This record gives sequence, structure tokens and C-alpha cells, in this order.
Amino acid sequence: MAKYPVVVYGASGYTGMLIMDWLVDQKIPFTAVARNAARAKQMMDQRVVGLESATYEIVECAHEVESLVKVFSGSKVVCNTVGPFVHFGLETVEACLKAGCHYLDSAGEQEHILALRDTFSEQFRQAGLLLSPSLAYMYTYAEIAAELALETHGVDALETSTLTRGPRGGAPGVSVGSAATIFEGIRHPGAYLYEKELLDYAPNASFNVVCPSLMESVFCLPWGGTSLPVFFQNDSRVRSCASCVGFYDNSVMKVVHGLAEKWEAEYKHLPKEQQDAVISSLVQSTTPNMPPRERSTLQRTTDFAIGRGQLAAVRATVHGVTPYIATGALHAAAVVKLLDNDVAKVGFASSSKAFGHRYMLGFLEQRGLARATITQL
Repeated sequence: MAKYPVVVYGASGYTGMLIMDWLVDQKIPFTAVARNAARAKQMMDQRVVGLESATYEIVECAHEVESLVKVFSGSKVVCNTVGPFVHFGLETVEACLKAGCHYLDSAGEQEHILALRDTFSEQFRQAGLLLSPSLAYMYTYAEIAAELALETHGVDALETSTLTRGPRGGAPGVSVGSAATIFEGIRHPGAYLYEKELLDYAPNASFNVVCPSLMESVFCLPWGGTSLPVFFQNDSRVRSCASCVGFYDNSVMKVVHGLAEKWEAEYKHLPKEQQDAVISSLVQSTTPNMPPRERSTLQRTTDFAIGRGQLAAVRATVHGVTPYIATGALHAAAVVKLLDNDVAKVGFASSSKAFGHRYMLGFLEQRGLARATITQL
């Protein structure tokens, strides 16, 4: 049974430790849960800022529903970072429901997000609990931009782009979990929203995005579709939504695109076990170690949404820094609201729907992680 109101599940992972950074900053006690408590303690001692002043416990737990229920019971909210979520997410969600906890995660896989919406939304709603996946820089910044665009009357179609840059002008260092999610997305190309229906992308789909904040156009990919088309599918304001992601290094993105084409040609029809082995090999070859802590002088981001209607047209842009650190801050922002019982919606809902996009943006702005601009077109 958890001693404290917040559980961070995946405590020895990169994102989990950054969430704990922000819980320490907000003076929120937490229970850190991992499959290996000794490793979690070692990693937390090395990585979590201000841990010596924090109020916390570390609990070891197997990834099994009933074991997780026992650990989660007594807490109010679980921040889940154990991925790929398409493989490990449903057990954690079921455990949260049985333990009576709000659920947050940093997932981007549409298959996982749709499963949560279609399988658990009504049960969480009836229990008065929030089920909010995809709380992470990679999706939440673009959703905030989309919500800012929707403030313009008449907008009903959205296009969003997430553009990041890191050391040496290329892709930011990604965690092992993120790499697994990225390569898992090759197996599931994802969908976009068109006239209220989710339509599958072609396996070789790509975008060439021009952004006023950058000198070069950016080669972007659907990135598994992202969570935004799912979040906006049942939003009465929105008829269409397409999203893409790109690192500010076209050569890196074209390598990823080439892997998607190779998957379609060589691996698509293999048994799942063999496909899993291919993905595992890709992850190990690209991210053998945990990346260093981000620096705002290196990791910088630009997310924008173009909103259109019959006559309306607007561009909303969110500039930011340090996307993984920002992901930790986003979880802390949500936790603060949930501990105060200040939530606008329960059941399946994005953070912008549950807490308000202006609140989420304000939390980031106050901490020097983001700023937004809106331009009528």
C-alpha cells in the first residue's frame, strides 16, 4: 500500500526521475515504484535533483495487475512511465481503476490511447477518476497550440507540427523508453482525423514542413499519428486533425523513414516474436545508454498548430526548451490539480481538457519552459 498520495511507476527510468524532480520542487511526497528497488535507489540518488530533502519511499513491484493494485492502493494519482505502453499500459490502467487512482502517462502510441478510450473511459468516469494518457512534451505542447488556435471563432480543421533540435544540430538525445516507442510506431503507422473519422496513414507517409522560426524546411513523419487525432475525434469543434513530428536534422528523419519502408518490405509479415526481436535490436543499437540531462542551450523546440475554418485562419506557436524536463513539469502540473480535486473532466480526457490549456501553458511559462504566440492569417 502506497504511503504517499502520488505514485511514480517506472522510477528508475529517465522520464520517471524527471517527474520526481518536479514533485520534489513542488514539495509533494511520492511513492517510487520499480521492478528493482535497489537499481531505482541507485539511479534516483544519481539523477533526482534535491532528493535528499524529499519525502518519499521506494517500493519494488512486479508488473502484474494484482501486485500493482496492492502498491497503488492508498495513493490518489499514478504517473506511469513504463513503456512501450502498447505492451505494458493496460495492466497499469486496470490496476489504477481497481485501486481508485487517477491515471497519467506519457504515451504516444495511438493503439494504446484508443484502447484506453474504448475500454476504460466509462469505467473511470463512473468512478470519478481521470484517465489521461499522452501527457508529454511530444504531444501536449502541440495540443496546447491547437487549443490556442481553436480560440479563434470558426476554426474546425487543425494541422500540427512538433519540431525539436538537440546537440550537433540534430535529434535530441532520446531515452531507451522513447526509442522503443519510436520504433514500435513503425509497426503501427497511425491515423489522422478527417471529417470525424480516423483514417490510416500510408506506410511511407511524410511531410515537408516550413516553419517561420527555422531557416530550413523540416522532413517530418506522422510519428504513429500522435494522440491529437484521438483527443479531437469527439470534440464538437473539430472536423479534421493531422499531426507530424520532425527533428531539425533531415538526414536523421530520413533514416527513420527508411526504416519504416524497410519494415513494410521485409518485416511486416513476420511473426510477432520476430518483429519484437527486430525492434529490440534497433533500440539497443541506437540508445544503449540513458542520455545526459538536457540543457536549455541545446534542446529547443517549436510546436505549432495551423487552424482553419471556412473564413478563419490562425497559427499558434509554442516555443520551448528541454522536452524531457518539460514532460516532468507537465506531470507535476496535473498532479497539483488532482491533489486539489480541481479537474474539469473525468474519464478519458487530455490534460488540456481536464485542467485547461491555459493553465498547462501558464505552468510552463512560469518556469521558463515555454512561451506562446498567436498570429491571425
